[in-house]
Amino acid sequence: MDSAAQNHSMIDLRYVKKLIDILDESTVDSIEISSDKGMKIRISKSPTQRGTVQVAAPLPALVAAAAPSRPTPSEGMLALGDGTEAARPPAAAVSSLLEVKSPMVGTFYGSPEPGAKPYISVGSRVNKGQILCIIEAMKIMNEIESEYAGVVKEVVATDAHPVEYGQVLFRIDPNG
Repeated sequence: MDSAAQNHSMIDLRYVKKLIDILDESTVDSIEISSDKGMKIRISKSPTQRGTVQVAAPLPALVAAAAPSRPTPSEGMLALGDGTEAARPPAAAVSSLLEVKSPMVGTFYGSPEPGAKPYISVGSRVNKGQILCIIEAMKIMNEIESEYAGVVKEVVATDAHPVEYGQVLFRIDPNG
């Protein structure tokens, strides 16, 4: 850590931004920095949500690695490599929704102050540049503006809960 960052009781946001840029360009997944004054920063490429478990049902490895010379399984069925077939899970629909992701690690707030009406909710029409939420990072309230115009189809983040860098906050339908 450079001496300028060590001399401040708070870490400079430019320093954090530089760390994020360095992390983005590297193969390292996350970095955690602690100061002797109790300040701790964790930056991660992979969004993780505390208290939630993500479960995925992977396809059998033999199917994914099947050579093109093998006969293709019948429509709606998966070849399991042992000669049997199993029902194919429905293909995920290609989503036309645009994702608004968190530009930083912090605490998500959907309204300007406790008890106030949220900036937006599901069904709200938003314009490019409109404030969607606030993310508090190091005691600084950062207004997050929409990069898109459209209709909010999903509010993914939970009010007053932590969010990670790159975590999806909202999904917006540009055609809505």
